[in-house]
Amino acid sequence: MGAFRLPGICVLVVGLTILTSGCNPFSEPRSMLDEYVERLARVLELEHSLSPIDPGERIPRRRDRQLALPELDINMLDFLSLYGCELQYVVGERNSVMGRVMQPLNRLRYEQRFIVEARNCLPEIHTDDALYQQVGQAIESKIASLPIAFWNATWGTEEMESLATLAKGALPVTPDRGRVIQVAADLALLNTTLEVMLVGNYHQPLDDVAALQQRWLNTHTLGQLFVSAHLLTARLDDATRLMQQRLEGRPLCLQGKPGQQARLAEAVLFNVYSTNVQPYLTLVQRTRDDMVPVAATLVQRQLAVMPAEFEPWYRRYLTVTDPGSVWYQLDQAMDRHTRSWQALMKQCGLMPG
Repeated sequence: MGAFRLPGICVLVVGLTILTSGCNPFSEPRSMLDEYVERLARVLELEHSLSPIDPGERIPRRRDRQLALPELDINMLDFLSLYGCELQYVVGERNSVMGRVMQPLNRLRYEQRFIVEARNCLPEIHTDDALYQQVGQAIESKIASLPIAFWNATWGTEEMESLATLAKGALPVTPDRGRVIQVAADLALLNTTLEVMLVGNYHQPLDDVAALQQRWLNTHTLGQLFVSAHLLTARLDDATRLMQQRLEGRPLCLQGKPGQQARLAEAVLFNVYSTNVQPYLTLVQRTRDDMVPVAATLVQRQLAVMPAEFEPWYRRYLTVTDPGSVWYQLDQAMDRHTRSWQALMKQCGLMPG
């Protein structure tokens, strides 16, 4: 019994009647888009090559994303102990061995607790002018540096790195919609937490933030979305170049009358592009609309402290209209692709709607 290879991915034994999902080129984004370009090239009778996919730009390294928090010269512990203020325990925990290696979210908690307990302590120490002034200055310093602590606890974390990694490939053809909605809700929660903190509510609990960050260690949806944008842009441009090459060369139809080749091209348009590629495009756009605006807002609210090394990545992945962004480039690729199909079909009187 002989064997043959289907385009791109799998070998089947002759006589097999069931095509498994693993042999279906439309079950995975990369093979689906490669197949689309290859079929279009065949019906247009053109040689083709698949262009390299932009590997993308990974989120900056953690050391470039994290900001240095100013440290206070705390020499008030012995004095505070005389008044019984809770602040002495907060500062003591920070000065402990474990306190010196706090993760960013725990450091943000510490900064909050310091402000709250220092304010609570002020009435107890009002008779000691020097200590009162020192604690008051510490409160002002902590409030001023709180945006840095919040940046480190959001964009400076390992969890954000996991969410935005490019190492997990593109969004699947049928993604977990619930996960997309959850990530968007998580990002919205971070925005709300920041907003509340910026208006002076330092009692804001961070347990929900800890829970979402734990989820992100096994979630890579934002990075998969970016990979999908790079993949779609490259393959749409590959297909567009084929159509432009045919438009500039031998007409697909003579005197505007569709022949067999035109009908085959029309079949690729409706049976491959409209049935498979376009729904994936819609999926990527919908996921972008769910997640990118809330992620962008989380940056925009922190522009005052955003590290310079972070800005190019932000502009590339979290802006839509910047000419250098993946979303602007994808939108332009889609527009070129649509116009090329329209021009090709117009030659044959088969103008698509």
